[in-house]
Amino acid sequence: MSALAHKQILLVISGGIAAYKALELIRRLRDQGAAVRCILTRGGAQFVTPLAVGALSENKVYQDLWSLTDEQEMGHIRLVREADLIIVAPASANLIAKLAHGLADNLASTALLAAQKPILLAPAMNGAMWSNAATQANIATLRARGLHQVGPDDGSMACGETGTGRMAEVPAIIAAATTLLEPKGRLRGLHAIVTSGPTQEPIDPVRYIGNRSSGKQGHAIAAALAAEGAQVTLVSGPTALPAPDHVHLVSVQTAQEMRAACNAALPAAVFIGCAAVADWHVVNAGATKLKKDNGAPQLVLAPNPDIVATIAAGQQRPELVIGFAAETGNLATQATAKLQRKGCDWLLANDVSNGQVFGDDDNEILFLTRDKTGVVNSTAWPRQSKTAVAAQLAAAIALHFKKSS
Repeated sequence: MSALAHKQILLVISGGIAAYKALELIRRLRDQGAAVRCILTRGGAQFVTPLAVGALSENKVYQDLWSLTDEQEMGHIRLVREADLIIVAPASANLIAKLAHGLADNLASTALLAAQKPILLAPAMNGAMWSNAATQANIATLRARGLHQVGPDDGSMACGETGTGRMAEVPAIIAAATTLLEPKGRLRGLHAIVTSGPTQEPIDPVRYIGNRSSGKQGHAIAAALAAEGAQVTLVSGPTALPAPDHVHLVSVQTAQEMRAACNAALPAAVFIGCAAVADWHVVNAGATKLKKDNGAPQLVLAPNPDIVATIAAGQQRPELVIGFAAETGNLATQATAKLQRKGCDWLLANDVSNGQVFGDDDNEILFLTRDKTGVVNSTAWPRQSKTAVAAQLAAAIALHFKKSS
């Protein structure tokens, strides 16, 4: 049975040509067994009619905050209070700005301000509007407050331009909604080890070799697994992030320390190597600070252990070993080769050649799996928040163990 079955969905349709997709979204939500109520903004009604929305949802369409009839029959407080999930699709730049700044000048913004249920935003707008610093600041504010996001996607838009701003396709919105409504605690009783952040390999007591990893994705994954009831050991290199709730944090600095901490945490049902582990360490690191008066030091480097490969080949191998790969080109080819080389079951790959991902709040994933016959399959996950990536991965892990039980 779908997680959407018998759920009450409140769909807010704001202004934008992507509003036509909301009609298909209503149909697909109802196909999943959900009941759908809709708020149609004045802008949204320029693109789809209340008649069409009402016919597909088989419910009254709510538009006017000041309609006494609506307020007597179904006030904005009841609309959000009786919903299990609120989806805003399309979420226009204007409505996103209102939400970020707490404005409440129409039914949609008033209802959303009163909501204490999960909110899923599906932004849709011109690419220049999406990339504008004001919009990015607003969406970052909303994510920090716990709102969820799916899309926007890249591609051609109604204005004739190409870029990031297309509303996520209906199946992606359905998948995100399903993830948010799936029952939690599906990993109760399982132990998961997650690595996160960078490692730092000392050159001397002051300097080190490091990388740009912030640890945001690894920490988000640890939090998502803990929210599903797993016992989580988070082995993290140096980051500025606090330990997620209900997670056992083991802080390390070097790759050797990370490997030792992971081995000490075994056995586990799941191992997720999300850390950006340095490939080399300095063999002749200085015991005291190296002085520049002596000229540039001649550093001798040696390979660090491949932690994911070591865990995958070990005697205490977890049932599910998951790796990460940050590449700068030929993503599918490089990721497939790394999956095979490391011996892991799944691999999440991303392209970091454009300078994004490291330190960002969003991620775009190519998800690779390998079945028992060795066949590798890949699925492109849309660009979404790292929290959403973590939730999607946790859901996939839960499904894996449900099938294998």
